[in-house]
Amino acid sequence: MGKGGGCVPSKKARHVLPSSPRTHTSPPAPIPYSGDLKATHVTTSSQPQPPRTRPLRIFVVFYSMYGHVEILARTIKKGIDTVEGVEGVLFRVPETLSEEALEQMMVPDKGNEIPYIDRVDMLEQADGILFGFPTRFGAMPAQMKAFFDSMGGRLWLEQRLAKKPAGFFVSTGTQGGGQETTAWTAITQLVHHGMIYVPIGYTFGDGMHQLDEIRGGSPYGAGVVSGDGSRPPTKMELALSEHHGKYMASIVKRLVQ
Repeated sequence: MGKGGGCVPSKKARHVLPSSPRTHTSPPAPIPYSGDLKATHVTTSSQPQPPRTRPLRIFVVFYSMYGHVEILARTIKKGIDTVEGVEGVLFRVPETLSEEALEQMMVPDKGNEIPYIDRVDMLEQADGILFGFPTRFGAMPAQMKAFFDSMGGRLWLEQRLAKKPAGFFVSTGTQGGGQETTAWTAITQLVHHGMIYVPIGYTFGDGMHQLDEIRGGSPYGAGVVSGDGSRPPTKMELALSEHHGKYMASIVKRLVQ
């Protein structure tokens, strides 16, 4: 099915990150980001721009049910942060499932280390954005679609995200379960906002061509094959994710500065 970890728990532990047991409480309220964020608007003016007083910021906005996409997100941020003058900022997409459903699916608690992106207008404050999510039958899951749907107000009407570079990274249950289509079917979201889609192509080099092992990722972006949910990202998948972060940072640096 290629459901990126699936929706029916197996007998194995599906999550790959250490976590605390779920409690019988409501899903955590969104945690606002407390950093110093100021909106960055792309301008077509030919007038000289004032000197930049902060690093360029790439938001890594993701949904991760069992931890695979979160591992990629953290590794992508690691790659972003290696590029001088650019920093990655991690955000979770809010959960839409009930606490009861999450318990039945044995979804681990997410903790409070990474904040939830509680307002879509926060995206205006990014110089570039990478969206990460697992697949559901070859396309994004409902949680991510709900987040994109919530971007249909002022952000879309006033094209506040136009000209911002953006890309995707994904998780699937099998190699043929949506490593390309999950990103491909999400491109329409960027198109309607006038954003600039940035794929990684084959810039990872020989790693994109190796056939010695199962590997997630494609020219569309980094990826992981999670199997039944118990398979963690491999060294190759992590290396590709870090490369994705570095590559995106270099593109944002070129386009925005």
